[in-house]
Formats: sequence, C-alpha cells, structure tokens
Amino acid sequence: MNLVKAVLIAAACAITVTSAGAATTDDVKWINQCVKDNKGDAPDGVVLKYCTCMNNKMSDNETQSITQWEKSHPTERAACDKEAGWK
Repeated sequence: MNLVKAVLIAAACAITVTSAGAATTDDVKWINQCVKDNKGDAPDGVVLKYCTCMNNKMSDNETQSITQWEKSHPTERAACDKEAGWK
C-alpha cells in the first residue's frame, strides 16, 4: 500500500511540474495504470517519467488508456522513451 501511495504522490508531483498544475485525478488514474502496466520493465522512476510524458501528450478527451494509445502513436512513444531515459 505504501508503494501505491508513493506512486500517486510522485505522479501528482511529476504532472504538476511538467504541466504547471494542470493535473486532474483522471490524469493520476491513467498514469498509475500505466505504471502498473509497465512495472518491472524499467526502473520505477523511468516508468513514471515515461507514463507522465505519454499522458501529457494525449488529448484530455482521449478514452484509451496510455498503454492502448501508445501502440498507435509511435512518434510520441519514442519521444517519451527518450525523455524518460528508457532503454
């Protein structure tokens, strides 16, 4: 449970820094799901940065999860991979 709280807090902080306070509870929900979907694929900090980056690139009206959306947006995925230090 402490890990979940830490991820929520870190996601909220990361979004606040990258989008000047425009984070919503919906953003945090999607980012946390993305972190869960990618757990173990890279260090936790890298995954969080990647998920936050992807969330910020998505439209506020998007209905797909980050994990679904990234499959049809390779350019955005590559940019977030690089920004997060993935690979």
